[in-house]
Amino acid sequence: MNQMQSPDPVTCDVTDGVATLTLGGGVAHALSLGMIKALHGLLDDLASDPSARVVLLSGPGHIFCAGHDLKEIAHHRADADQGHAYLTELFDACAGMMIALATFPKPTIAMVDGIATAAGLQLVASCDLAFASPRATVCLPGVTNGGFCTTPAVAVSRSVGPKHLMDLTLSGTPKSADWAMAAGLFNRVIASETLTAETLAFAITLATRNPGPIAAGKAALQQHRDLSLRDAYALATPVMIDHFMDPGRLAIEASKAAPKATKG
Repeated sequence: MNQMQSPDPVTCDVTDGVATLTLGGGVAHALSLGMIKALHGLLDDLASDPSARVVLLSGPGHIFCAGHDLKEIAHHRADADQGHAYLTELFDACAGMMIALATFPKPTIAMVDGIATAAGLQLVASCDLAFASPRATVCLPGVTNGGFCTTPAVAVSRSVGPKHLMDLTLSGTPKSADWAMAAGLFNRVIASETLTAETLAFAITLATRNPGPIAAGKAALQQHRDLSLRDAYALATPVMIDHFMDPGRLAIEASKAAPKATKG
């Protein structure tokens, strides 16, 4: 086991190739500027850490993440500019961290066993996969506070269709785990008692896969998503050829082709 030290807002443990990032250090905590910077820093470190092949993002207890720290925002309303400079720093930092998560070269999984609200749901949508329990809920509540969840909707819009997105942003009401799965935000809904074990088992198996083609394949998926069909194939084909020439792939092929020893 390799225990990594990190700032208090996020803890990180790397075991069996899986880096588990726990928001709030095991205590319910909003997505403060400190947490955003800590999470971004860990992602940067893990991107080049060969011992970490999968990132698993979880929250403490039954709160995955309740969004931005509204108390922190309210505190800066007393600033001379009513918090404009702080908000600019906060949302620029948040966008940078979300981009790093969405474009991370290794598989990312959100494990949601409770509330994922506003920027918390943005985190879920920015991960490659999301496994949840039946008690998980999702919400974009900006309209209920006199605003609109505009930046969370950037990530969420890449997972759900326009009608589901409008339902989330205009109603501002919590949606169930089954709703989120049908909308495309969750991949699996798993019993709460086995959510951690099943998610970890999946992540550990994924960590045994050849990392080179996964990183290149993920990048290609991001790039060809908005291309025409012809341009998408033009981009994907040489990447696919490189997969077959990857040393790890060649080693796997050779091991499978080698004659098996017979018992005598």
